[in-house]
Amino acid sequence: MDSVRVFQDPDVCQELWERFWPKACIFDLWPVRACFMKHYQRPPFFILADGGHRESRLLALSWIEEEGVFGHFPGETWQGKTWLEQNKIPGTGRQSLQKLMDNLPEKCFIRYLDGDFLPSWERPVSIDEIGYLFFPKQYNFSFENYKSEFSRKSRKKIEREINQLHGQKVEFRHNHMADISRMFEMNLSAFGEMSYFHDHRFFKAFVDLIAFLDQNNLLRVTSVTIGGRLAAVDVGALWKNTYTVIAGGTDPGFPGVAKLINFHHIEWACHQRLDVVDFLCGDFNWKSKFRLHPRPLYKICTTEVDAPAEFDAKEKVQACAV
Repeated sequence: MDSVRVFQDPDVCQELWERFWPKACIFDLWPVRACFMKHYQRPPFFILADGGHRESRLLALSWIEEEGVFGHFPGETWQGKTWLEQNKIPGTGRQSLQKLMDNLPEKCFIRYLDGDFLPSWERPVSIDEIGYLFFPKQYNFSFENYKSEFSRKSRKKIEREINQLHGQKVEFRHNHMADISRMFEMNLSAFGEMSYFHDHRFFKAFVDLIAFLDQNNLLRVTSVTIGGRLAAVDVGALWKNTYTVIAGGTDPGFPGVAKLINFHHIEWACHQRLDVVDFLCGDFNWKSKFRLHPRPLYKICTTEVDAPAEFDAKEKVQACAV
């Protein structure tokens, strides 16, 4: 039996995914990945390495033609880079992992890799971006305990901003499906070409993702109305007691509404005694200020598309926690 094999048949790749992936988070589910595979149509390129003694590792890649690189499956790109997080190299055994690394395609840019699946090796591995998590148990599932972590000055500033909104009659509603269209509109209006949804492939894949989440009772849509006007909408997924906020949009006519809805997520997570809220990567200048826990995700780059930066990983994580 060959120690390293490549599989490109979609049905075989699905079988391998279902066999190896741990299904620890929403991004581990094949149907979630399949939503993006359908609309991006990237050829799969799964590498299975056998290290002997029943050890094996799987690396799921896709060929991204316009970038000229292999990225993590299914190769859904936004601004030339893949979007889905918590990618993994699942399996067992150091020898199988080494064989996999020794047989990487020449041009790879593999992003958002879970550090728990990346033991040390002599390879170009570095931090990609920082994800941000909230752990309700850390505060004994008390929203008040969480707020006490803020300095008095910061807390007063945020409360003043939020109280101004409450003075205009704030209401929350959940799973109001008609609000999703407005979420897309607000996101596109705010970010233009930088919005994920500006790419028709991403937009269609995300619509399919919402449908999958809804059909499987995993979807949570959170909306804020202020004075009867829709001011913010977030789309999230609840899987295995983890709540992941995956997209949102706000009306710029209501300054502070983003803080309001994010506090709502955190308070709800405490009441529900959830394990974690995942606010994903990208700081946008608020996540570190909200005392969220930074989690580095990693990248493997064997091409000049995005050469790894030279810095100390611990220093970057600490900097993001300030």
